[in-house]
Amino acid sequence: MSRSYFGTDGIRGTVGQPPITPDFVLKLAHAVGRVLRRTQERPTALIGKDTRISGYMLESALESGFNSAGVDVVLLGPLPTPGVAYLTRTQRASLGVVISASHNPYADNGIKFFSAQGTKLPDAWEQDVEAALEQPPVWADSSALGKARRLDDAAGRYIEFCKSTFAHDLTLRGLKIVVDAAHGAAYHIAPKVFHELGAEVVAIGCAPDGLNINQGVGATHPEALVRAVGEHQADFGIALDGDADRLQMVDAAGRLYNGDELLFLIVQDRLVRAEPVQGVVGTLMTNMAVELALQARGIDFVRARVGDRYVLEELERRNWLLGGEGSGHLLVRDKQTTGDGLVSALQVLQACVRGGKTLAELLAGLALFPQTLTNVRLRLGQDWAANARLREETRQVERELGKAGRVLIRASGTEPLLRVMVEAEDAQRARACAERLALAAQES
Repeated sequence: MSRSYFGTDGIRGTVGQPPITPDFVLKLAHAVGRVLRRTQERPTALIGKDTRISGYMLESALESGFNSAGVDVVLLGPLPTPGVAYLTRTQRASLGVVISASHNPYADNGIKFFSAQGTKLPDAWEQDVEAALEQPPVWADSSALGKARRLDDAAGRYIEFCKSTFAHDLTLRGLKIVVDAAHGAAYHIAPKVFHELGAEVVAIGCAPDGLNINQGVGATHPEALVRAVGEHQADFGIALDGDADRLQMVDAAGRLYNGDELLFLIVQDRLVRAEPVQGVVGTLMTNMAVELALQARGIDFVRARVGDRYVLEELERRNWLLGGEGSGHLLVRDKQTTGDGLVSALQVLQACVRGGKTLAELLAGLALFPQTLTNVRLRLGQDWAANARLREETRQVERELGKAGRVLIRASGTEPLLRVMVEAEDAQRARACAERLALAAQES
């Protein structure tokens, strides 16, 4: 069954345009509340948000919708997405709700949900919610209306959790780290985590005004971090996105490391410490070099659909612990139930501190294959899958690349974009092939 509202990571769009309007969000919360009350008499939902100005409006709409269905609400304020997942679990709540459009600009926003266990909810649950949206509302009686309260120390609790995932016998003392929170949900949390573990912290992207989230900073604009690491002669740079569930890192030389490399480093660190690694889950976008390097070490590797929820589903199905995406969504399931930029950064720093090595030294044996990713904006109603020229051009490129590369074309689950990726041993060849495919994709 197809879904009308839910994408790969909740419901997302431009604020003020359906479905990101206060009336729809109220209806959404009411429908979710009705689904919750099928199995619980008095559910509780936690609501966190990032720093977008629209978060105030959507938070109020969610609160009203839940209360109208007889669901109690706990307001967390600005908090990273993984922080909401953590507190949903530890507070024994029925549901966690995050108001965020992650790495998108401030004019967008979205709603995503976590189960009582702090994990992404399955497609079947989202289909139940969409079915409930089609039904008329059933308002709770006055005596059964939900209540709302605020958890004042939510940020402090999450800070302590993040610190607990770093080895207790290690410290970051002596290291200078630039922390870029993308003017997002971790602005008041990320600098404290690394400072309290002993590091000298230089904070950038930590002054949100409601309009500047992800604007020229953060994991989607790492050039700001690269500059700051050089200016401050720092040992490391850490960039998060707007809701702090993805990570990019920079070393003292200004070299940027993506999620594929950081995932491999975490796996390799466990192997060095003789910890078992049954297998690793990547996505269709994961660099071929990572797959080959893992296989050379006897580690099984499988690819899931693009999206951290699908990586998590595959990990759970196989009972594996480690997976992630090149974008920086990393899953370390024995530390956190969902992708967590701060926890992932601490796992990487832990490996560096324990081994007394830099990122470059730890990853010296891994050379990524060049990848070119091009985004083609889709027009309203454009059926890219029916594009005959694109199909023929794709077949031609695949024949030319043979076993020395690959092509991946997919529609974004969160934006009206077609993502065209070409991977080849030669960077110039990958770029030329991607340009050919992008030009073909622009034809309807």
